[in-house]
Formats: sequence, structure tokens, C-alpha cells
Amino acid sequence: MPTRNHWITTPLTADLLRGALDVERTERGLLPHRLPARARAQYSDGQLAMAESQPSGVRLAFRTRATAVELDTLPTKRVHTGAPPRPDGVYDLLVDGRLTGRGTVPGGNTLTIDMATGSFRSRPGPPGTLRFTGLPDAEKDVEIWLPYDETTELLALRTDAPVEPLPDRGRKVWLHHGSSISHGSTAASPSTTWPALAASLGGVELINLGLGGSALLDPFTARALRDTPADLISVKIGINLVNTDLMRLRAFTPAVHGFLDTVREGHPTTPLLVVSPLLCPLHEDTPGPSVPDLGALGEGRLRFRAAGDPAERAAGKLTLTVIRDELSRIVRQRAADDANLHHLDGLRLYGETDHAELPLPDGLHPDAAAHRRIGERFAALAFAPGGLLAPPRTG
Repeated sequence: MPTRNHWITTPLTADLLRGALDVERTERGLLPHRLPARARAQYSDGQLAMAESQPSGVRLAFRTRATAVELDTLPTKRVHTGAPPRPDGVYDLLVDGRLTGRGTVPGGNTLTIDMATGSFRSRPGPPGTLRFTGLPDAEKDVEIWLPYDETTELLALRTDAPVEPLPDRGRKVWLHHGSSISHGSTAASPSTTWPALAASLGGVELINLGLGGSALLDPFTARALRDTPADLISVKIGINLVNTDLMRLRAFTPAVHGFLDTVREGHPTTPLLVVSPLLCPLHEDTPGPSVPDLGALGEGRLRFRAAGDPAERAAGKLTLTVIRDELSRIVRQRAADDANLHHLDGLRLYGETDHAELPLPDGLHPDAAAHRRIGERFAALAFAPGGLLAPPRTG
């Protein structure tokens, strides 16, 4: 273990980061963002601001001989009023692509969320330090995956040997957009969310625009996808539109077309996969919104319930069944003129049999075991030879 006199401090710069669309220079360091500044200027929603600043899929990536690494960060931790305390966000250490360590950073800012009223309250806190030691004394590729569920300001990077940005490994870049399930929901760690697992199995570089509660067909998100270089793109559409009871079928159909039109402006021939919702019994045939189950909160449990009425489907209210049928129809229609557009029924990733074995703990989000299953299935369906996206393997 090196003494302080042997540490090398490397300036934190954007070229050490993978998976972020923008990096904000703060008074203390760097704050990764998953939406560009232009998009952030076009909304004032606290949920989306929180989600896009939580660095799901973002990782520090460098090559080094260092045997010890320290990273100072200022996390922002969430507290839900009336619910059990959340565990600290997890950092994953990958060495040459293999998970070799995990850690957490204590302290940090606190964001208290009252699920009953939708209010947010912030409290500042101290930064902390993540430390990994005992790394192999040889040149290696190191990735530190940041917590998917904590806004993380990066303050300082120290090692006991020089570092350089990880060079391009020649992998295809997979750009994915979805809801809190794509964001990470209750996965065990940042490299084991289903998109991260699928990317690892598929040998692709992930840019994850899974935005908890915020996959709402927003035009600025479509423009972010349009303007981000990528070799493969997928968009998972549906559950948040029901959660929020945001629109009716009359608005949904042209909104999907408009979203896909915008993506195609920047990626006219890139393989593009539209994924419909996973099984969620709450909303299969019952419209939203989703609301906290206050009875469960009173017992210290976080669960959701559907507040809509199935009879409202006749007036155009959206359910997951309605959305799946319409997405299938839309993609089938567009694919007549777009050979690189594909559709994946989300029930192939997580369906009734899966729910019987691995039920959704809070009624909406899969657990760590389900994330692994979804990631493995997506990789097989999308990235394996003959799959829906099927990039050629490299390296």
C-alpha cells in the first residue's frame, strides 16, 4: 500500500469517462450527465433532473500498472419519507473486463423524496473516498463503474502508477434508452444492470440513456439519441407513459413516429430496435397512474398500485397490452421502408413464467436476479449471431 507521498493525482477529464453525454465542470470537480446541456435546458422536472445526473452505465476507464486506486466523490443519496433507508450506492471495479471489486462511498448530500406529495428536499453533506488495493502489478485496463442510483460528482483520482485514457477497443457502440428498469431499478450493482450485463455478453460499448420515470417520448431525448454517435440503437417504450398517465392512444401513436423520425435523422441506416414493455401485472390491463401504496409505506415497505380504471381503456387510456400491440403495428408499418428497424416484444425478456418465479418486489421493478435474466436474454436475442442487432464480434 503506497504512502501519501507515493500517490499520483491524475486530473479528472472527460477523456477518462465512458457512457456520459456531457460533463459539467463544477467548483470541486466533474459531474457526469446523461443528457446534453441543451436538453437539460428544456425541462424543469425534478425527477428527470435526478435521473439523468445519476450515472447509470458511466465509468472511469483507464490503462495503468497501478496496484492501488483512490477516487474522491461527492454522492447524492436518496431518502424516501416513510420507507426503509436505502443502501449506499455501489461502485464496481473491473480489471481487464472482469469484476474484481466493489465498494461504496459514505457521506454525501441527501435528497429526501416524499412519495405521497412528490416533494424534494436537499441537504448538503461531506465527500468520501473509494479505495481499491491489491490490483495486479501489470499493465491492465481498469474501469470503475459509478453507482447507477446516486448522482456522483468526481473530485480526485489517485493511483500509485501513472494512468492514461483507455484506448478505443474497436467495439460497436450500443446506445439504449428506456425507463427505470433500463436505468437499473434494484440491480445489485452498476455493472449488473440488465443493459450492462447485455453489453458485456454482447461485446459492445454501452451508452445507457435509461432514465428512471422519464422515458416519456420527450423530443429532447430523441434529439440526444439522434446526435450521439452509435453503431446500434434500442429504445424501450411504454411503462413510464402508463406510470404517469401522460397521454392517450391518439397522442401516443404520432409521438412514437415523431420520436423514431428524429432518431433516424441522425442515424438513417443504423440498426434500431424498438422494445415493448416487460410484464407488469399492475398495468397489463389497468391504466395509470402508478401511485405509492400508502398502506405499505406505513409498514415501512415501498410498493406501488395502479390508480386507473380498466373501463377507461375505451376512452384511449394506455395500458401495457395496448402499447405492445400498437408498437408492434407501428414497427411493422415502418419496417416496410426501413430494413434496419426491428421490434422485440418485452414479454420475451420477462413474461408470466418469469414473474411467477421472480416477482417484482415493489410491483414495478425487477430484482437483481431478474436483471441478470433480462440481460442474458437481450444479449441472446439482440447480439448473438443472427440476432436483431447482431454486431460482428471484435477483440
